[in-house]
Amino acid sequence: MGVQDFDAKVQKAVNRIQPEDLTRQVVDWVRELKFESINLDLIYGLPFQTVGDFEKSVDALIDISPDRIALFNYAHVPWMKKHMALIQEKDLPAPEEKLQILKMSVEKLTSAGYEFIGMDHFAKPDDDLAKALHEKRLYRNFQGYSTNAGTDLYALGITSIGQFGNIYSQNFKTEKEYYAALENGEFPIMKGYEMTQDDIIRKEVIMRIMCDFELNFASIEKKFNIKFEEYFTWGLNNFDDLISDGLVEIKDRKIKVAEMGRLLIRNIAMNFDGFLERKEDSGKYSRTV
Repeated sequence: MGVQDFDAKVQKAVNRIQPEDLTRQVVDWVRELKFESINLDLIYGLPFQTVGDFEKSVDALIDISPDRIALFNYAHVPWMKKHMALIQEKDLPAPEEKLQILKMSVEKLTSAGYEFIGMDHFAKPDDDLAKALHEKRLYRNFQGYSTNAGTDLYALGITSIGQFGNIYSQNFKTEKEYYAALENGEFPIMKGYEMTQDDIIRKEVIMRIMCDFELNFASIEKKFNIKFEEYFTWGLNNFDDLISDGLVEIKDRKIKVAEMGRLLIRNIAMNFDGFLERKEDSGKYSRTV
């Protein structure tokens, strides 16, 4: 369930009014129904957020005690999502403030007993997500970390994204088009994309770095019949600063991500993104902290 922020001013700024007592009531209902795992989302980087105010939301979330917590970075992309233009950029916290919010949140959640899964997910030690991390069977899809590797995702509702093998699909973005397709007995799919072999290789590399926080060059070479250093020359050339900052280590043809590196795992994994290497769609998407 999405919480985003318990602060009333922030909720009003993003037009998402959801009182804390309503969230607590719904969590109680779900627990009464014996759901095995409850996840609540927070978003940092929203208008008017400060470290002090967001700390109150983190404390409230810890008190509610969900099994999993997702802590997402707000991506302000009004050129892609027109409604975001209603949010004034001057009201958004500065990058330095966002980083301090993230740091505070990680410290509070881990001190409360949650395991830092990586990038934006936390889980209690007895949750399947934490177990999967230690057993190296963690998986990540476009919705976040998961334990369900290799499963198909069926998209229901407007804008929803599905995944079938090496194909991604997205449903229509308006109700009119969505329901028109259903009434015609058609899948309401607006567009699809079939991964190339290069996509598949890069997906595996990025998946292993984001889920295992380490990567063995030899295992990728064996699986895809490539020479790792030649295939990923561009990406590996970008690692000097990451190494000097103590975020990663490259030794014996293996990459190992340090604990601090997990906070910036997206920045590390981006070096193996073929779209960034080829400078396709540059400047189109949101930036990392």
